[in-house]
Amino acid sequence: MRHPRRTFRPRGTALAATAALAAALTACGGGGESLEEQGGQPTGEGGGDQGSLVIGAAGFTESTVLAQLYAQVLEDAGYNTSVQQLTTRELYEPALESGDLDVVPEYAATLAEFLNAKVNGPQAAAESPVASNDVRETVAALRELAEPRGLTVLEPGDAVNQNAFAVTEEFAEEHGLKTLSDVGEAGLEIRLAAGDECPDRPFCQPGLEQTYGIDVAALDPKGVGSVQAKQSVADGENDMVLTTTTDATLDQFGLVLLEDDKNLQNADNVLPVLNTQDAGDDTVAATLNKLTAQLTTKDLTELNRQVDAERRKASEVAREYLESRDLVG
Repeated sequence: MRHPRRTFRPRGTALAATAALAAALTACGGGGESLEEQGGQPTGEGGGDQGSLVIGAAGFTESTVLAQLYAQVLEDAGYNTSVQQLTTRELYEPALESGDLDVVPEYAATLAEFLNAKVNGPQAAAESPVASNDVRETVAALRELAEPRGLTVLEPGDAVNQNAFAVTEEFAEEHGLKTLSDVGEAGLEIRLAAGDECPDRPFCQPGLEQTYGIDVAALDPKGVGSVQAKQSVADGENDMVLTTTTDATLDQFGLVLLEDDKNLQNADNVLPVLNTQDAGDDTVAATLNKLTAQLTTKDLTELNRQVDAERRKASEVAREYLESRDLVG
């Protein structure tokens, strides 16, 4: 650790600071709930003797699930925890640096390039990216950028959320497709449902064309993994959809992912990032690293499915998972 163990702020002070931050961000879509308000129960038997921690979450299901997993394993380790949602990285990353948030679940490559742009400017970052499909190199670059900003990057796990491309099962069977290379080799003209920024993103249309030789004949801007985008492929309006590797609803549309066999996508492995001064504690690191070591992409996809498809509370789904892996008592 680069800093001595902090004296954790009392629970009331932490929640008051979080509430003030949330109020300031209401116009931007910020807001949050405590662990108890989201349906979770304190799991630690130590009565919060270790102090208080505020876990940040972005405004999508997976981030909320991860925040609940972090909050509950840390409760079990003796901390009082609350979960605060700040919607976007542009909001929660500065809050993490300032200490209004203590812990945030993150994605290695995406955060590395976010900090690259923040430190060096968007143009320099675009010309000299620091992330790659090598997780070790990406995490090393991320730590180099994060540590001077008072952030500690813990170990990455096997769980990864990357851009991914899906087609219908029938389309895959008809053309013998299992990988993205298969699509290029088949010489198909592909109608792609994706975000409207796809033609400009190196890991979307340019990557499909340059890395895999795929002919993207038309792009339908229906969003990334949206219901409308997936339904358009299921209906035959489009041939392929841009989604993510942890999309939990593909089977509802009869869709299957194609393997990124040439590793176009960067290493967006899930990992915890901490405010070093406020949460740079050996117990915090050991507790979260133990969870990260067990969590897989398959696990995360299933947790997302239970929240999105079954309409269950993220806190309940997280609790069941942690108990099933003997990560909480």
